[in-house]
Amino acid sequence: MKNVTLIDHPLIQHKLSIIRDKNTGSKDFRDLVEEVAMLMCYEVTRDMQLEEIEIETPICKTTAKTLTGKKVGVVPILRAGLGMVDGMLKLI
Repeated sequence: MKNVTLIDHPLIQHKLSIIRDKNTGSKDFRDLVEEVAMLMCYEVTRDMQLEEIEIETPICKTTAKTLTGKKVGVVPILRAGLGMVDGMLKLI
């Protein structure tokens, strides 16, 4: 299963517990799904390619890293994935 990323981060586990609780309201549920998506996005984008570019800061010119390579598309799977799109787009 080389194409599977297991994310067992404590923050994600904690938020999933709250999501699963029957006493969690719909607004909190949506907010938590977005937060989990952001944490997942952070992990799954770890291997994205970077390139160095030259930028000008208020003090001087320097080199900085920026994303390179293919463009990223976010496609939700079924209706359940729609709540995760905004969280991922905020990071990307």
